[in-house]
Amino acid sequence: MQSAPKSLRLQIALAGRVNAGKSSFLNLLTGQQTAIVSAVAGTTTDVVEKAQELPPLGPILWLDTAGFADDSALGSKRLKKTITVFERADIVLLICQGDKIEAPEQQIIKLAAERKIPLIKIFNQADKYDITATDGICVNSTDLSSRDRVLNELKTELIKVCPEDYLNTQPLVGDLAPEHSTVVMLIPLDYEAPKGRLIMPQVQAIRDCLDHNQNIIAVKEDDYTAVLQNLKISPALVICDSQIVDKMVELTPSNVKCTTFSILMARFKGDLHKMVRGAAMIDKLNDDDKVLIAESCTHHAAEDDIGRVKIPNWLKKKTGKSLQIDHVSGCDFPQNLGEYKLVIQCGGCTINRREILSRIYRCEQAGVAITNYGVCISELKGVLKRVLEPFGDVYEDYLRVKN
Repeated sequence: MQSAPKSLRLQIALAGRVNAGKSSFLNLLTGQQTAIVSAVAGTTTDVVEKAQELPPLGPILWLDTAGFADDSALGSKRLKKTITVFERADIVLLICQGDKIEAPEQQIIKLAAERKIPLIKIFNQADKYDITATDGICVNSTDLSSRDRVLNELKTELIKVCPEDYLNTQPLVGDLAPEHSTVVMLIPLDYEAPKGRLIMPQVQAIRDCLDHNQNIIAVKEDDYTAVLQNLKISPALVICDSQIVDKMVELTPSNVKCTTFSILMARFKGDLHKMVRGAAMIDKLNDDDKVLIAESCTHHAAEDDIGRVKIPNWLKKKTGKSLQIDHVSGCDFPQNLGEYKLVIQCGGCTINRREILSRIYRCEQAGVAITNYGVCISELKGVLKRVLEPFGDVYEDYLRVKN
C-alpha cells in the first residue's frame, strides 16, 4: 500500500486560515514532523504531500495547504496554489481556530460546496478557545497523547463521507487462493437459504472466485468427504457456513486452509483485526455483563435463529456466566454502547461497508469490544485459530492476543 500511486490514494486536503494549526494537525495525524510548524504566519508556502496507510480506509495522501487570509506579499500567489488543491481533493478538512467560522472559513466551505467535496470541520486549539459548536471534532494538535482519540473520531467521520470506491477495494476470496486453483464451498441448504436460491455471501463468494479465475466446487456438508477423496489435487481453500465450522475443521486435512463465509464478510465489510480482537473478550465476560447482538436485516426470526437463539446459548455454555443479552435489528444501533462489554455484529450482507465500519468505530470510541457472527462462533467452537490461517497478519495478531 505504501507504493500505491497518488492517483489511487484517497486525497484529503487540510485547509484553513493562516496559523489555524493545519501543519500541527497533520503532524498529529501522521505521528511525525511531516510539516514545518512555526508561529510565523505563512510558514507553509506550497502544498505539502504526505502518504500514509490509514486502516481501514487504505492508502491516504494528505495535502497540507497554505493558509487563507494571508496578507503577506506572496499571500495571493500561495492562495492560488491552495485553491488548485480543491480540484483534486476527495475530502476537505477545514481547520478552524476554535470554532471560529468567519470570512476565510466561509470561503473554504463555499469552494468545497461548489465542487461537491465532502467537508469535515476540525476545531483546533481547543486549549485556547472555548468551543461550543458540536458539528466538528475538537482538537489540540500539540497534545500528542490525544492522537489515538483524534484518529478514531476522524476515521468515523471519514467513513461517513468517503467515496464508496475507496471503501470496497478488498477482494472477498480472490486473494486467498492462486488462479486456476480449486476452492471448495460447503453450503447447507437450510431455512436461511430460500428454495431455489443461495444466501448473499455464498453468491458473492462464487462470483469473486470466478472473477479471479478460480475453480469452485459447491457441496453439501454430507458429501464433503467424498469430494476430498475424489480430488487428485487438494483444494487451495475450503469455505463453510459458520454453523458447521467445527465439523468442517475436523474433516479438512491440516495442509488445506479453511475459513467461513462470515469471516470473509468480516474482512470484506469491516475490519477483521478488530473483530478477532473483540472475540478475545468472550473469555473475560462475567456474570451480569451485557452483550449486544446486532442483526442488520429484519428477517422473521426462526425457532432456532442463529442470532437470537444459537449464539446466546453457545455464549452461556462457553462462559458459564449469567449474561444479559440484548438484540437489535435493521438500522437500529443503540447510543448507550458503553453499557455493553461486547457487541456481536452479523455478517452485514445487507448493508454497506461504510455502516459496518461506522459501527466498529462507534464501539471503539465507547471502549466496547466488537466481533461478528462468524468470528464469534468459531471462537465459541474452539476453532478460530484454524480458520484464520488464510489471513496471515490477522492469524499472527490472534496468536498475540490469545497469548
